[in-house]
Amino acid sequence: MEQIEHINKIELQGRVGTVRANEHNGSKVVNFTMVTDYLYKTRDGAAVNEGTWHNIVAWESKGVQDLDRIEKGAIVHVFGRLRTSRYTSADGTEKQYYEVLAGKLEII
Repeated sequence: MEQIEHINKIELQGRVGTVRANEHNGSKVVNFTMVTDYLYKTRDGAAVNEGTWHNIVAWESKGVQDLDRIEKGAIVHVFGRLRTSRYTSADGTEKQYYEVLAGKLEII
């Protein structure tokens, strides 16, 4: 059977929204939201700015440093992988949650 390579890589650059810093088993982790913008023009020439919000998880490591500098409004460049989780909400509906696990992070 032929081995097929699977790729799960994501690269984002945008502005930080909310930030929550925690420590888990002695390791620092920061969960934050980040918005990326996609600019385009409609057929009639009107400019549109489409913002997409992303959930980022950054564990302090060699490629992810200076977590204390991540604050609302900062511009960050994130390299990582996409992870999907499912959970059941309080009203009993199943929800799907996407987050980016940062492997490398640069504060611009």
